[in-house]
Amino acid sequence: MASETVVLTDQETVADLGTFFARARSIDDGAVLAQAAGNVLAFYVPVLFPENLGDAVPTILGMRAVALGGPASAEGVYPIAAMTDRLARMEGKSLELVMPPAEVGAPWAGRQVPRGGWERLAVLEDDVLLARAAEGMGAVAQALPENAGKPVLATVRSRIWATPMRDVPVSMPLGMAFGAQTLGFLRPGASSVLFGSGGWLRLSSSGGHVLARQGGILG
Repeated sequence: MASETVVLTDQETVADLGTFFARARSIDDGAVLAQAAGNVLAFYVPVLFPENLGDAVPTILGMRAVALGGPASAEGVYPIAAMTDRLARMEGKSLELVMPPAEVGAPWAGRQVPRGGWERLAVLEDDVLLARAAEGMGAVAQALPENAGKPVLATVRSRIWATPMRDVPVSMPLGMAFGAQTLGFLRPGASSVLFGSGGWLRLSSSGGHVLARQGGILG
């Protein structure tokens, strides 16, 4: 990490990131990848990812980018709880976000998201994405046995969210709609755009982006 502190533009951004991380923790209370380049800071959080080599589970990530008050260069993987605590202490007081002192490991964070070469594939109505996400969450709840443990929950979630979404012209995992809905990216009556680059898909909505790539950890 080249710099330990980045400066956000305003208190609205501080509050927005706090909400984003709270939503992300409802999916996976683990780690967040921070990447700052120039005047932009991007945060990546996991929605779904393969935990073992050879797992036929897509890597699905949520991404939220914000403007910075000055140029910075930083990259690291940090506990999302530590990042949330820092933002909470900043509210109404400071715009300086100090990165946590220690990094953590995350198997999904090694995936290199393309920086360019994105091709527009389809325009999707947010109302359709919201409906499919709700159907998927209902299917997860129905498939879970009573008092299901974490391994069972992970198996059920992986099976349902890796399923291709219906009623869209391009094959994309249902987990992309789930990620966009849970992270607060979708708006009723609005639309999102699906892009492709290499083996990656990117769903760009008004509130942020969801990225997906099929394959195992090293794919």
